[in-house]
Amino acid sequence: MRIKWLEHALQTRRALSNPLPSLSYRASELVDVPHNMVSTRLLPYLNVLAGLLGLAAGAGNSVAPNVVDLGYVKYRGNLSYPNTVAYLGLPYAEPPLGERRWRVPLALNTTRVSSEAEGQIVDLTTNPDFCIQGSTGAGDAGGAGSEDCLKLNIYTPAGAKKGDNFPVLVYIHGGGYVYGNPANWPFDHWIHQSPNVVIASVYYRLDSIGFLTVPELESEGLGDLNAGFYDQIEALRFVKEHIASFGGDPSKVTIDGQSAGGASVELHLTANVGRDLFHQAIGQSVYRAPLPTPEQQRPVFNYYAEQAGCGSGSVAAQIACLRNADVSALARAQDLVMYNFTGAYNSFHPVLDGKLFTETPTISILSGNFANVPVIVGSTSNETLSGGSNITQALKAYFPGLTQTDLDQYLEVYPSSDFSNETQRFAVATGESDVRCARSIIGLAAAKRLTTKAFTYRYNQRPSTQAANDTNVYHSAENWMMFRGTSTGFNGSTTFQPMTPQDDAFAAELIAYWLSFVRAGDPSTFRLARSPVWPAYTVQGKERIVLQEPRTENTSVSGSVAEQEPELETSRCAFVASKAVHQQA
Repeated sequence: MRIKWLEHALQTRRALSNPLPSLSYRASELVDVPHNMVSTRLLPYLNVLAGLLGLAAGAGNSVAPNVVDLGYVKYRGNLSYPNTVAYLGLPYAEPPLGERRWRVPLALNTTRVSSEAEGQIVDLTTNPDFCIQGSTGAGDAGGAGSEDCLKLNIYTPAGAKKGDNFPVLVYIHGGGYVYGNPANWPFDHWIHQSPNVVIASVYYRLDSIGFLTVPELESEGLGDLNAGFYDQIEALRFVKEHIASFGGDPSKVTIDGQSAGGASVELHLTANVGRDLFHQAIGQSVYRAPLPTPEQQRPVFNYYAEQAGCGSGSVAAQIACLRNADVSALARAQDLVMYNFTGAYNSFHPVLDGKLFTETPTISILSGNFANVPVIVGSTSNETLSGGSNITQALKAYFPGLTQTDLDQYLEVYPSSDFSNETQRFAVATGESDVRCARSIIGLAAAKRLTTKAFTYRYNQRPSTQAANDTNVYHSAENWMMFRGTSTGFNGSTTFQPMTPQDDAFAAELIAYWLSFVRAGDPSTFRLARSPVWPAYTVQGKERIVLQEPRTENTSVSGSVAEQEPELETSRCAFVASKAVHQQA
């Protein structure tokens, strides 16, 4: 019995050595494949076989379908589905350790990597250490992870090779620039559904490790501001240089991100460095966080240094002390910032450094100073990133630069008479400035250009595990659907919750839209047959799509529909955009 199984597996792997002709599956067929069947039952055996077949293939002058040759090293990835390979934890830069802490990343030393490999195929079949986590703010302590985390997870069709020229998606995870682990948002099933793209997911430094700020870092040459964002740029540079070896086309790169990842996409659109490293952009629930000046961050730096035991002496002495501190002391200090610091700018994230960012993203977008690329941008129906019930207090906490006049005007623009109740009023009045209005601000600016297209959406499907009497669609709801029911927890953890057949069918619809945009610059070109056309967002039309499941349990129909952006929402978002200087967003 075991010999027969082995023979069958070998035949399967031989067939996969030239996989593309046999992978013309219909999306409807792929939906019903159990997500974890291969990875949980057969993966250990298939990985062993992959290694054996790799040796045999070497003798036959060919390459196993889950081995990639980058010239300086060969990597072996997981055959996570018969048509999908996941290379997990591929280094894209030198480890930012010791004196490299709080400095821009160094390009990967490929000579070092080659020497350390000693001619062997390097195994990339398990998720790497994620970047040091901050607290989620829900009473937990951060600190899990490693500083040696500048890695990529790369997902490819099995057997993909140089010359295939598959379009590329580069994903930037969310988490408020404070936490997040790319392993919680896997893409194996995306490739399984559509084995004609390559996807890379970026690990980048977070919280104080990635975004420590004080003016002297730059002015005295003590380090670099926005180091965590430079990580993302270096990852994109690595993709441009090496993605062809994975079958990708470096001239067809789409960047995508949700929440802080969506904000990162917005920042890449407007940054003074790296606009040539991508060709399309998707911003999901763009986190419109203020970009304070380094001087405005000085109080939080002083508090952080004191909590880490480095509060005395000059800034140079403090930085030297912090650079020599154990990372556990830094993790505790950044948690104390989260919970105890009471200053106006009370978190670590990108800042207006005068070099990478010379103006805030909304100002750049309104003036037309952003990358001229096709975009998708959207948000969920009911999201806000503010808590409480007092509109002006919440807005002032989120945007410390708003004046009392600004806050009074908010109450006029969002009157009680426009809403069903005060809870809805609070969610809209805060949520549109926090995150939702990026949809129309970016969409409208992109639509004004005649050379590119813009598409916007309203995501309107709550997770099926959410309480039945709670019909709101909150922040990150689409992540739950697109990534196998992921429900992120503390310190880089997640729980993959069960999805219904209707959820699986809807997830396939979403993935098809996203990857159609990656492949064709239009989410409708390769949409599922049951899905409606996603209209372009234009200055005159302002149409968008509402992404949702059908009201029936029939998985062969779509519930998504096109709708007109409400005029009241358009006018409110114009007001939000007018406050960009004081919002610093």
